[in-house]
Amino acid sequence: MPATADKLAIDTLRCLAMDAVQAANSGHPGTPMALAPMGYVLWTKFLRHNPNNPNWLDRDRFVLSCGHASMLLYGLLHLTGYDLPLDEIKQFRQWNSKTPGHPEFGHTVGVETTTGPLGQGIGNALGMAMAERWLADYFNRPDHEIVNHRTYAIVSDGDVMEGVGQEAASLAGHLGLEKLVLLYDDNHITIEGDTDLAFSEDVGKRFEAYGWRVLKVLTGEDLNGLESMLHEATHEPVGKPTLIITRTIIGFPAPNKQNHHDAHGAPLGKDEVAETKKIMGFDPNVHFAVPDAAREKWEVSLERGALFEYEWKARFKAYREAHPELAAEYERWMKGELNAGWEAQVPTFATGEKMATRDASGQVINALAKAVPNFMGGSADLGSSNKTVIKGAASYSRAVAGRNLHFGVREHAMGAALNGMSLHGGLRPYGATFLIFSDYMRPSVRLAAIMKQPVMYVWTHDSIGVGEDGPTHQPIEQTMTLRMIPGLHMWRPADANETAVAWKSAMSRTDGPSAFALTRQGLPTLDAAKASGAAKGGYVLEEGSTPPKVILLATGSEVSVALQARASLESEGIPTRVVSLPCWEVFNAQDASYRESVLPSNIKARVSIEAGTTFGWQRFVGDRGASIGLDHFGASAPAEILFEKFGLTAENVVKAAKGLL
Repeated sequence: MPATADKLAIDTLRCLAMDAVQAANSGHPGTPMALAPMGYVLWTKFLRHNPNNPNWLDRDRFVLSCGHASMLLYGLLHLTGYDLPLDEIKQFRQWNSKTPGHPEFGHTVGVETTTGPLGQGIGNALGMAMAERWLADYFNRPDHEIVNHRTYAIVSDGDVMEGVGQEAASLAGHLGLEKLVLLYDDNHITIEGDTDLAFSEDVGKRFEAYGWRVLKVLTGEDLNGLESMLHEATHEPVGKPTLIITRTIIGFPAPNKQNHHDAHGAPLGKDEVAETKKIMGFDPNVHFAVPDAAREKWEVSLERGALFEYEWKARFKAYREAHPELAAEYERWMKGELNAGWEAQVPTFATGEKMATRDASGQVINALAKAVPNFMGGSADLGSSNKTVIKGAASYSRAVAGRNLHFGVREHAMGAALNGMSLHGGLRPYGATFLIFSDYMRPSVRLAAIMKQPVMYVWTHDSIGVGEDGPTHQPIEQTMTLRMIPGLHMWRPADANETAVAWKSAMSRTDGPSAFALTRQGLPTLDAAKASGAAKGGYVLEEGSTPPKVILLATGSEVSVALQARASLESEGIPTRVVSLPCWEVFNAQDASYRESVLPSNIKARVSIEAGTTFGWQRFVGDRGASIGLDHFGASAPAEILFEKFGLTAENVVKAAKGLL
């Protein structure tokens, strides 16, 4: 049995979880109760963190992947001394509180990532561990180690079932990320009941097959066992990440609901809470109790954390004296700042040169890589097609932490890992695949937008221009649905120069993700001076010979179609304006006067052209406009045939424009 003081500290955390969920009449009490011993041992004896300075740079990262158990994390933060008062615990899941239903990065002090969608936290932890290793290799010098920390994540049965978690674990094992430690809460319970309903595999053997070290603790109440396994995971390196499997009892020690799915996603009920408090020796009539003796046990973290940071600052001072330029670069990167002069390295492209925007993007990536050493990324096994390889740079592998990332065919894990790398700080990551497979990444992209992380996505093969690969590989609705994610800047550039502008915008951005939908086929290159207007998301590319009677709006490859249609209309005496709208989100953020100058409200004859669904274009063309696109799936044929057969031609645009006039 644990010592009395340890038991009191652990049971205090359990009571806070029960009381908060009961007061809110909503939440998940059982998992925080079961994991209280694990949280206690980890946070007071192993986790290198400083509650008085939650963001000190060399802290260990902690991820609660099972975000539904948020009261575990809030209790840990409060009890160890973070600025999360007891009044906030009492306001669990209430309006404007610092204790929302699932942990939210940037909202609650000490929360390293937004979790809740199961499995994502494993991917985030993967990215954090990858970032730590890369920065350690780049900055550490003999006798001067300034980057040396671990990433811990608590994961549940649901996390290890989800595909994203499996992908991430597979890649982590392949890379041998030995500073990554997952603590698996093996409680055999999901919302519907016992995991035997749908899950019977040997998780430990699966992780061993991935290349992990697997350790086991027979019961979650065994403090000595937990401490022993954590010590082995952190002090006995084997060149592998570690999974610690702990068999817990959900809702322990509730007399009637422990080890039952009733303890998972609903309050225990007032009577059950009272009976559980009696079992633990707490007054059932006192809520949110934190005995002084319990707080004293938890707040050892304050002294430990202050010492950890003090020692690190001393090391960093010596590092700065020995390597002043590297020290300044480290601080700059960790603030999210880029090396000076990077924008000047972005190329411009000669007018008339025909180039696929994926090729232009590849040139920009390599130019940026020379100017921004912490700019890195890769693809889900499509680097040569996505044009995302940094030439001359090493690959990130078990042996070398290079700048070319190879995610394998793991789009889910790639998206989640990119978020983790960005959240860790110090890196500017990008990831790539075909636009059609952005669907596999969507949950991670959405989370990047929620967390306002400046992750970048290179999505090529953006339309029926893919051609012979057919409808399974031809995105129709993807671009439009991605535009619906609040905070994502979705770029679909018309040419090489708009692509360069889009990359500049994305690299300059610090408050959210950016994505590029890029062509496989070559496109005419626009005049660089005109294309610079893309920085505002939308601009007048070509003007009518006199005040325009019709406006043609387009993105991507269809801008060249609009330009051809304009030439025909002008030759027939119809003044025509062409507006390129590479990024709706940036355009809509411009002031009303600018938007009116581009799309005058008195010009009702408007035609949009985009090789995708027409849904959504109504906001720009209005009730009296027309939209040319595809409200059906594509087909297998050469790209030029598909554009002709599906009406994405200058002739069809001219016909539509005349029909409006």
